[in-house]
Amino acid sequence: MIFGAHLIIYSNDATADRAFLRDIFGFPSVDAGQGWLIFALPPAEVAVHPDKENDRHELYFMCDDLKSEILTLAEKDVRCSEVEEARWGSVTRIRLPGGSEVGLYQPKHPSALARTSN
Repeated sequence: MIFGAHLIIYSNDATADRAFLRDIFGFPSVDAGQGWLIFALPPAEVAVHPDKENDRHELYFMCDDLKSEILTLAEKDVRCSEVEEARWGSVTRIRLPGGSEVGLYQPKHPSALARTSN
């Protein structure tokens, strides 16, 4: 039985990105050895989008109030990109210290999480 998912973010500065996930996002973690932190994430959903390039994946964190989250991140000196309005949600991007980018969005679509969390 599948009980979860393990996501990997590749980074030019894994130590800095781990500190970001711990200190800025506040994700709890376990030390798998020698400072190798593995983070617990909020519940997740997965979507499959058509694309001609098969080997590309993206990570988006979801929130209920994007403007509020952006303000909270700004208080921690985290810069977000301009908010883009997409058909599926309001989205911003956050550059991690190691150079990777993650998305943060307020969905406009129904969430699988809302249906399964009752």
